[in-house]
Parts: sequence; C-alpha cells; structure tokens
Amino acid sequence: MNERSILITQDYGKIVLRLREVLEARGMNRNQLASAIHVNFAVVDRWYQGNIEKLDLDILARICYVLGCEVSDLLEYRPNPK
Repeated sequence: MNERSILITQDYGKIVLRLREVLEARGMNRNQLASAIHVNFAVVDRWYQGNIEKLDLDILARICYVLGCEVSDLLEYRPNPK
C-alpha cells in the first residue's frame, strides 16, 4: 500500500441532543413543540430520540425560540475518551 491509499480516521467524539431533557424541564411534550414550531411530529421525534445526522439551523432556531433556551442547552459535545 502506498501512502496515498492509507485512510486515517479519527474519532472526534459526538454531539448529544438534549431535547428530551429540555422538554421535560419545561413541562412540554413533543406534540406541543411540533405545533409551536410548525413542523410535523416526526421532525420533533427525531430530535427527541437523538436520531438526526444533519442539523437544520432553522428548526434549531425555532426550538430555541419556543423553549426559551440556548443552543448549548440542546446540544452537548462529548469528546471520545482516549
């Protein structure tokens, strides 16, 4: 194998979605949030379950606005332990 064909991968850690905790603290459910931010339940449910791969910044802004929270309340970076 030559140097160009060597694939180097690094584990950068992960981003954890904390919508479940924030909703519980606010006493709000997924249906209420979905209605308030004008999206269907499945969108909120993916956030709630932590099953999103790419962030939609518009959705993130809507959630922060309705819940009166900061982005850092919803997203947490967890580095990979070495």
